[in-house]
Amino acid sequence: MSAADVLIPQSQAANLVDPTAYADGRIHETYAWLRANNPFGKAQIEGVEPFWVTTKHADILEISRQNALFSNGEKSPTMVSLEADARIRAMTGGSPHLLRTLIHMDQPDHMKYRVLTQAWFLPQNLRSMEDRIRKIARAAVDKMAAQGGECDFISEVALHYPLHVIMEIMGVPEADEARMLMLTQELFGATDPELSRKGGEAEPDDPSKIDMSVLTDFISYFTQFSESKRANPSDDLGSLIANSKIDGQPISHFEAMSYYIIVATAGHDTTSSSTAGAIWGLAENPKELAKLQADPKLIPGLVDESIRWITPVKTFMRTAMEDTEIGGRKLSKGDWLMLCYASGNRDEAVFEDPNAFRVDRSPNKHLAFGYGAHLCLGQHLAKMEMRILWEELIPRLKSLELAGVPAMSQAVFVNGPKKLPIRFEMA
Repeated sequence: MSAADVLIPQSQAANLVDPTAYADGRIHETYAWLRANNPFGKAQIEGVEPFWVTTKHADILEISRQNALFSNGEKSPTMVSLEADARIRAMTGGSPHLLRTLIHMDQPDHMKYRVLTQAWFLPQNLRSMEDRIRKIARAAVDKMAAQGGECDFISEVALHYPLHVIMEIMGVPEADEARMLMLTQELFGATDPELSRKGGEAEPDDPSKIDMSVLTDFISYFTQFSESKRANPSDDLGSLIANSKIDGQPISHFEAMSYYIIVATAGHDTTSSSTAGAIWGLAENPKELAKLQADPKLIPGLVDESIRWITPVKTFMRTAMEDTEIGGRKLSKGDWLMLCYASGNRDEAVFEDPNAFRVDRSPNKHLAFGYGAHLCLGQHLAKMEMRILWEELIPRLKSLELAGVPAMSQAVFVNGPKKLPIRFEMA
């Protein structure tokens, strides 16, 4: 096979690193073209290290289960330009990482840090939180009901409900939640003109423009937070991280800050996106809402389908640590790969009518939480939060429709709805 057969056409490759393509839906057109014509091709884009693009469900699974062969930590696990990579390495003394979270780690460190908090997110432990989460969910539904039949579901419900849950678990005061929300949006929305701190100064062709002041503000906040949790520990996740030990030594300041930031951002942002995705899907598909109203036992199906349909974490990068072969392609040691989860979640070989929103889709073997050693730590919490919210909302919801045009954020890594105007009637 010639090199030309492997290469992805520039018209398609450009969308893979263009935040606006993830906002306006062009990325799904690119994914569909790639699955049909070049499911494991190579992208060569000016200003970016060449990378393989994995769009099929089976290939994403195959790579994800081989964590020793495909590294998270060797290079950036998120898309960065060559310029940004050089800038980060200059700032860090050679490391490709501004933070060192679970997504930046390989074994054996990954498991050492994962087990620190893993117990908090196991189903048996989450059950003790169900009553408290239900009270938070009920308050969110009451707030929505008070809007008079029309609201932006993002700003009124989706942003605040999962945020309140994870901040309470961490031990972050409720008064600080607005600050955490703003910083999260500025971090994940760095390439979105409406969400970034710079108000759109991030360059569309460079999805790695990082406003260091956002990370600085996060670290400033969590430095004081950690000090208070060491001085006065309590039964919360923040205290656990502050007082953790790795190999018998206290967790380093850098890694504690990284841990706080990943929990405080990924712990609510992706759930917010999937929650909004459920309402979006139901508003566009009233027959699906009718199914839920007739049979609330379908609510777990709504949870999984909205997660699949939105797939908040669109991409992760991996680095091949040895020469190998995947999907019929020969990879060399050091090759960089993009795992396109949103493509795998609409793979026609796995999902019947994959672009349709179906609350009774079964089986629903979506990849939105990843797979293998890096399977999302908070998946059970996210699904529990969403299930409880729908158990509170669906019985009270008589009708639902869009009241305007929804909008998605402009981001290559974590992307989801940012505006969702709806019109509704409550029972």
